[in-house]
Amino acid sequence: MAGNTVQILISMVIYMAAVILIGVLYAKRANKSSEEYFLGGRSLGPWVTAMSAEASDMSGWLLMGLPGVAYWCGLADAAWTAIGLAIGTYLNWLIVSKRLRRYSIRANNSITLPEFFSNRFREKKKTIMMLSAAFILIFFTVYAASCFVTCGKLFSTLFGLDYKLMMILGAAFVLIYTILGGFLAESASDFMQAIVMIVALAVIVVISTVKAGGVGAVIANANDIPGFLEFFGLANPTVDGDGIQLVEAGKPLFGDAAPYGILTICSMLAWGLGYFGMPQVLLRFMAIRKEDELKRSRRIAMVWVLISLAVAVFIGIVGRQLFPAEHLTKSAAENIFITLSTSFLPPILAGFVMAGILAATISSSDSYLLIAASAFAKNIFNGIFKKDASDKQVMTVSRITLLVLTLVGVVIALDEKSVIFSIVSFAWAGFGATFGPIMLFSLFWKRTNKPGAIAGMVGGAAMVFIWKLLISRLGGVFAIYELLPAFIFSSVLIVAVSLLTEKPSEQIEEDFEAVRKGISE
Repeated sequence: MAGNTVQILISMVIYMAAVILIGVLYAKRANKSSEEYFLGGRSLGPWVTAMSAEASDMSGWLLMGLPGVAYWCGLADAAWTAIGLAIGTYLNWLIVSKRLRRYSIRANNSITLPEFFSNRFREKKKTIMMLSAAFILIFFTVYAASCFVTCGKLFSTLFGLDYKLMMILGAAFVLIYTILGGFLAESASDFMQAIVMIVALAVIVVISTVKAGGVGAVIANANDIPGFLEFFGLANPTVDGDGIQLVEAGKPLFGDAAPYGILTICSMLAWGLGYFGMPQVLLRFMAIRKEDELKRSRRIAMVWVLISLAVAVFIGIVGRQLFPAEHLTKSAAENIFITLSTSFLPPILAGFVMAGILAATISSSDSYLLIAASAFAKNIFNGIFKKDASDKQVMTVSRITLLVLTLVGVVIALDEKSVIFSIVSFAWAGFGATFGPIMLFSLFWKRTNKPGAIAGMVGGAAMVFIWKLLISRLGGVFAIYELLPAFIFSSVLIVAVSLLTEKPSEQIEEDFEAVRKGISE
């Protein structure tokens, strides 16, 4: 192993040791009870709430997936996605966070999302709990797989080692860490990782822009590629039958710019709808120690999100100038952040920047695995099959579930050609359409009832699969992001079924009115 590579490895080992230390420090408290393990006893401060919510949400796709999209086909797709995410982040913090925090306490002190939905509708037969827990298991396993792909790509690119081996080792590290410390350790490390991520992005974008000759030079180069720097056009790489971009005289070839209409823009903006159904973010709203601190958290979160998204997109654009023919497939394009870091930074600093990618991956995958494990252990095992289970039994089942989910995620991630952005987009649509509409209607429409909630969740989840696998293949107007039609379909079902069936009980309506008036107890 070369000297530079050793220095990079040392930096990353130091970082990983710090993460493990956080897990050890919180392990004793996390194991006091399932509430401490899964929700941290509702004790998060505003800074940790904000930063951990965004770090767990953005994951490795912020440092690899989003720059990769900008590098491959230019500004439009990446920028409109980023704009949609920024709007969604703001609206989620503004209209959902406070009421969910209050309602989750009113709903029998719910500590998981399935438990909240179940208690919100005061169901005796735990149908909603079972369904929502099952959907969390499905989509978070896919989400975790995207993080394992990030680990595999990172270590195989840096050290020239086998992708599968590196991916499995990365997954094992995440598993051990998540089992060790629970929600509090995850949130504390996510806070640190959010800082590492934004510093890494800022350092690379500044150094890369200087190396490229300044912002003017970057823009001039991008303008030479048809559609690359347009909001209403898309660069069109010329590829062969294997999806490899053709190169002539050292320059990658592009065809004419592809059109970028209003439907495509709406499709990309629809990413913002996903936030209303993201368990890893919604749980932070429930876990903050005081409702009044959510306003400060919102401001902190928005500053972080706006800077991070803008810089990530620009990194892809400047990367195309500095290394125009370095990454010739859509999958390989997601390595541009690694290429810039290792090319322009001293090895020891490059290692810490690479830790930014590792930070993003860990901060997301531990959240996904923990929430999925809690869905099974707390809501299915304890909530349905063994209602008299002790806290110790719930914790044991959750750790076994963590192991099983990790193994399934590893199997999904075995394909080295996986595109992180594509995997994330599907899981994001799944959560957004399954839980987003029912979350909004549960919080803001008193007439919502249990049949409407079930219809909305099942219909939204099913439409994600149907649209993605069948309808989108028709092309044209049907080739939109599956989240948009699935979200609309779920919302229509909730309203229609709720109106066609019996209205909620007086107790449910009393709960709703109390929460609306600011009463949580």
